[in-house]
Amino acid sequence: MRLATWNVNSIRSRIDRVTAWLDRHDIDVLAIQETKCRDDQFPFERFEELGYAAAHLGVNQWNGVAIVSRVGLTGVEFAFPNQPGFDKNAGESLITTPVVESRAIGATCGGVRVWSLYVPNGRALNDPHYAYKLEWLAALRDNGARWLAEQPEAKIALVGDWNIAPTDDDVWSVEYFADKTHISQPERDAFAAVVSAGYSDVLRPLAPGPGVYTYWDYTQLRFPRKEGMRIDYVLASPTLAASTVDAVIDREERKGKGASDHAPVIAEFDVTPAT
Repeated sequence: MRLATWNVNSIRSRIDRVTAWLDRHDIDVLAIQETKCRDDQFPFERFEELGYAAAHLGVNQWNGVAIVSRVGLTGVEFAFPNQPGFDKNAGESLITTPVVESRAIGATCGGVRVWSLYVPNGRALNDPHYAYKLEWLAALRDNGARWLAEQPEAKIALVGDWNIAPTDDDVWSVEYFADKTHISQPERDAFAAVVSAGYSDVLRPLAPGPGVYTYWDYTQLRFPRKEGMRIDYVLASPTLAASTVDAVIDREERKGKGASDHAPVIAEFDVTPAT
């Protein structure tokens, strides 16, 4: 099975690139983040033309996650249990209601339980969104641990844009981000907690060292200057991780006109997809 994750930064703007990329790389399952559209705007028919079933969760021009699969798509969930919401009006109103955002969608594809995840950005270390990010990751960790406790042999992939560079090798400049999100110790600890719950970063053993990035900001010529971050991951449960054949970042897809600021991450597993 060839499983990929890609923050496309607007599916409607990049549907031609995405469909061409799927065909070119022979992808079985693609987890998508930042679709930036409502369900009724998602291009289901374009994927269906290529033989992919699709599930999408989106309510406006922000966030949005999807899974497209040609090896089955069942048991769709539109959030993980107890997924925290964010109250964008916190501190401004006496009556507030946190909203569970479009940040997680799960489905079983060819016997693998895939979660497409768009982890909150955090914005700034003193922003309410930062506390929300840590709460969100803690809830994901609790669910991930419970899933494996209930079914230790389960094939589970937690994939997507995590908005965390877990080690210094995963960011172009620790000094630049010293007072910013993405590399703070609480964020790194939250990521490590998910790993400790039983999930392995399948790419890092195959691509060690610095300079292995998945994201480059559009500004300041970050991409040609190789000033990026590795914030997109495929984390696999023990049984799935043991079947890893290969894992790569398609840096070439970050090039050219109309590219997303993220590159796709592809992982290949020696499992027989069951439709």
